[in-house]
Parts: sequence; structure tokens; C-alpha cells
Amino acid sequence: MLNRVRSALAHLVSSGGAPPPSPKSSDLPSATAEPAASPEAPKSPPARPGSRSGAPAKTTEARASFCRPTFLQLSPGGLRRADDHAGRAVQSPPDTGRRLPWSTGYAEVINAGKSRHNEDQACCEVVYVGGRRSVSGAPTEPSQGQGLCFYYWGLFDGHAGGGAAEMASRLLHRHIQEQLKDLVEILQDPSPPPLCLPSTPGTPGSSDPCHLVGPQPCWSLQKEVTHDSLVIGAIENAFQLMDEQMAQERRGHHMEGGCCALVVVYLLGKVYVANAGDSRAIIVRNGEVIPMSREFTPETERQRLQLLGFLKPELLGSEFTHLEFPRRIQPKELGQRMLYRDQNMTGWAYKRIELEDLRFPLVCGEGKKARVMATIGVTRGLGDHNLKVCGSTLPIKPFLSCFPEVRVYDLTQYEHCPDDVLVLGTDGLWDVTSDCEVASTVDRVLSAYEPNDPSRYTALAQALVLGARGTPRDRGWRLPNNKLGSGDDISVFVIPLGGPGSYS
Repeated sequence: MLNRVRSALAHLVSSGGAPPPSPKSSDLPSATAEPAASPEAPKSPPARPGSRSGAPAKTTEARASFCRPTFLQLSPGGLRRADDHAGRAVQSPPDTGRRLPWSTGYAEVINAGKSRHNEDQACCEVVYVGGRRSVSGAPTEPSQGQGLCFYYWGLFDGHAGGGAAEMASRLLHRHIQEQLKDLVEILQDPSPPPLCLPSTPGTPGSSDPCHLVGPQPCWSLQKEVTHDSLVIGAIENAFQLMDEQMAQERRGHHMEGGCCALVVVYLLGKVYVANAGDSRAIIVRNGEVIPMSREFTPETERQRLQLLGFLKPELLGSEFTHLEFPRRIQPKELGQRMLYRDQNMTGWAYKRIELEDLRFPLVCGEGKKARVMATIGVTRGLGDHNLKVCGSTLPIKPFLSCFPEVRVYDLTQYEHCPDDVLVLGTDGLWDVTSDCEVASTVDRVLSAYEPNDPSRYTALAQALVLGARGTPRDRGWRLPNNKLGSGDDISVFVIPLGGPGSYS
């Protein structure tokens, strides 16, 4: 009986608790999309670290394994179709009811058997931020007029399990919300932000400043701090806090693995694209491609990894060397001269092979086969706190960064048309699709719809996913050119940047 109760609870959690709608088609089950929260309905406070530690491990694992984005509102039957590796049906929000903010398009498909379940997760929200304090230091009363709203989109590509991606999709925007609370009044003030916020009376450090100020050094200039940099700092801190929360809760939840995170925040006329991992984002504007992120892999971050290994050799143990060689060195080559490069080099030079050079290189392989410590192919992301070298006790987490690179795009500087879009995709899309091919698909699909048709962006997201997935043939999923399609999970957001109702 207890097992039946647990099974029913796990099934309820995995389906999001939504009532089963009547199916519309085999690929796209009809359901009422749950709209993101409106600015008039502030969200509940972010979950505290450890607040879910009392939940049964089996229930948490079931949720991490089976749940899909809530805005898909999948019925139990739809959830089974979404979890079918053989059919690989494309899932999108239904075209009935209220749409995602900005008429955003979304589509996803499960992998071809790479993992048991779809380890990608997605989130799309409108988040209200109430001010925490005024610039003068006096606490502010919560008021709709004093707060800010930001629009939020997130893609989370999990690896070694879906727990980290599921957790980040639920909580990362809450951490961003919390970090922005100190900035509500500052961001709405056109004057330069204060360099130091006064303490609240009665708190440590709030004594008379006259007794705390010592001799003043001679500063020739004061650093200029922009409002953009404050938002970027808030997003960076939110990523770090999310990673710390995963570290605290991983034991109680038995949450293994990690995830790449690609997040977009729209706030006060500007788009902030934050990326930690190998997902990517591009803007297609008037047919032109504008990259808004870059991949973080062992190849792109080789010098950072090598520098850390050089400065802290204890992280390498006696198994790895921070130097890179074109191939693995053989013991018979001791004393010979071979090409190498270290943390300071972009080119190659010769060095005499020593005994320590026979160790395995910290960074090895190339392309999609590049690995850190022969284990993981991404160098930034969330989680992975339990990840160790295979057959060793050496932790890999010290070489992995949770901090994203954040790029800013000012929407007010350009006249955007309804065909201008921001495309977010996990690596399942970009592994087999180039930027130019995405831009070509954008032009082909959107030109077939009226500019004011909100369903055009969902159709575009579906076309991008289908184009990367391919069609089933005797030798797997194939593209029209007979090359292998993506066997990975594929998730795509298409965010329109212009046109009626796109943003306000």
C-alpha cells in the first residue's frame, strides 16, 4: 500500500498536477497553457536553502526525472509521448488559451536514447521585484508603484541526471529577484548609482561615520559604475547562490549531476543574456546574425584551466599535468623534444619530455570530444559537486565555474520588426545547426505567416527542433543531407523583439 501511495505521488508531481486535457494530436497534446505570472501578482519568496531537505528522496528523484516545464501543461498521456525515445514527438505549448509573454515560441524533443529521460528544463516567467530599502537607508514599504518587473527565460541542459536542471528551472529566477531588491530605486534613478549604501540604524557598522573615517588616501579618479553593471552583478551573484544551494541540498535530495544554464532577463528596455555552459543564443535582426553568447568548453577555456592547475598543482594530484600536448606521450619518448603549450601560450613550442609529462593532460581531445580530466565536456554550469575523476577521488568541481558571461542588448537603440528574434537553444540544436542555417529557417518560416500572427514563433521553434532532430531511418535519425541528426535533448526558445505586443 505504501508503495502505491509513493507511486501515485511521484506520478502527480511528474505531471505537474494539471487536469488531463483532451488530446489534439499525437505530437502536440492540447492543453491550456499556464501563463506566466502577471506584474500585478507578485510571486512568493524564494525557497530557502534546505527548505526541501525533509522531502523523501524517492519523490525528489521522481520529480527530477519525469517533470517537464509547467507551461507545457502535459497530460499523463502527453507526458508519456514526451518521454518516448522512439517517436521523439516535438512538444510545444498549446495554441489555445493565453500565450507565453511576448508570444514567445517554445519547442523541445527528447533524446534518442542517450539518457533515460529528457534532462533539459525550461522556464518562462514574469517576476515582480519589490524594493528592500531606499538609497537613504530607510526600509521601504512594499508598493506596486515602487517595484520593477522583469521578464525571464531560462534553458537548463542537465548532465548525469536531471536534478540540477529541474532545481535551477524552479529557483534561479528567485535568486535573481532577491538580488535585484536592493537595486529597485537605484535602477529607476538616472543619476549614477551610489558607491556605498548607508547602513540601517541599529545595525553593526552604523555608528557615527566621523569616528570610523581615517586618513583619506589621495584618489585621482573614481571608478564609473553603470546601471548595466549592477544588473550583471545581480545575475552573477544569483548564479553563485544557486550553485551554493545545490551544494547544500545535494545530500538530502540525493541530487547528482549538474546543468548548463542559459538565461535571458529583460529589464528596463535592455536584454541581458547570461550563459554558463555550451548552450547558445543569437539575435537574428533583418537577416543578420548577432551572437549573444559563446560556448564554455575545455577548448575555449583551456588557458583558465591550465592556469588553475599551474597555481594549485594539488588539484591535479599525481595523475594529471597542466600542460597540453598534441597527443599522449609514450614512455619511450622521454628525453625527446615534443610540441606543447601551457597556460600562457596560444601557439605551440618544443620542450624536452620529462617524467612528469607522462601524466594525463588536464585538457584533452578536441571539438565535442574535448574533456576536463578525461571526464566532462563543459567548464561552466551549476551543480556537479559530487563529480570525481573515474576511478579516483580527485574532485573536478574546482575547475568548473558557476559564473556566467553576461552580454547586454539595448532594445531601444533599434527599430525592430516582427521578424527580428532572439533564439535560445541547448547544444542539441547547435551541434548540427549553424547560425546561418538558423537565420535561413527564421526567414523561411516567418515569411509564411502574417506579421501579427502570434503562433508564428511557436511554428519557428518547432521547425528549428525538427530540423536538428531529423527523421528516423534505418541507421538512426538523419538530416536531409543524410548526415546524423542530433541524438541529444533539444530545447528552443524563440523570443520576438519587435511587433505588436512583443514587449512593453
